[in-house]
Amino acid sequence: MSKRAKRTIISWLLLSPLMVVILFPFAVMFFTAVKPADEVLATPTVWLPSTFRWANFIDMWDATGFGRALLNSLYVSTASTLAALIVAVPAAYALSRYEFKGKGAYRQFLLITQMLSPIVLVLGLFRLSVAIGLLDSVNVLVLIYAAFNIAFAVWMLQSYFATIPLDLEEAAWLEGASRFRTIIIVFLPLAVPAMVVTAIFTFINSWNEFVLALTMLRSAESHTLPIKIFSLVAGRYTVEWNHIMAATLLATVPVAIIFGWLQRYLVRGLALGSVK
Repeated sequence: MSKRAKRTIISWLLLSPLMVVILFPFAVMFFTAVKPADEVLATPTVWLPSTFRWANFIDMWDATGFGRALLNSLYVSTASTLAALIVAVPAAYALSRYEFKGKGAYRQFLLITQMLSPIVLVLGLFRLSVAIGLLDSVNVLVLIYAAFNIAFAVWMLQSYFATIPLDLEEAAWLEGASRFRTIIIVFLPLAVPAMVVTAIFTFINSWNEFVLALTMLRSAESHTLPIKIFSLVAGRYTVEWNHIMAATLLATVPVAIIFGWLQRYLVRGLALGSVK
């Protein structure tokens, strides 16, 4: 056996306990989601279902209005991510390329804002939402999530932007390109990996947020996925855990798959950007 094969086997043996810990909650969700209702809380515990009841997903979708909540979460997460990046990219570029008074204080301010929990501002945000007439609207979540994620996005982007050589932009200026055209043609293509990474984390933050959504949204039509799943448990005499696990699985696995799939391209993009 070659040394490379031995290192591979040893690496997998060392990583296997971690993989078990990570995958165990997903396994519990999956098997609970496809169990018949009488086996979910059976004593002794039934780990594997006697029959795989795939109809639980269809029943859950029809009974809970899951599709509407899924569309709301996709809209809120995507729109807030785009809004945060539109503001954060120019701000991060300015921090990485220009020197101005108060630059250090501004960077510290961005860092301090990440230490504040959104729950501290929830009362003020609620009153502001009522005042502007956006209470019980998914658009208010777009604005709030974008505002909270801008500081995080600027902090991540400016550190990467600073590693892009200024010589590349200066070469474009010597060729007669304007600063704006240089940013579009030269700078932004090199900054794509950092923007993708930031967009993924911003999207996940918006996708998983619960407290602000619970405070701002009232009607079932405007609920996002975390609120919809919470409503399947709260205030009910009978909790159908197979439906809850089916909803949780559908809300969790797609994002995990997308993140895992993009991770390979993110690493490759970062390496190519460094070579350029």
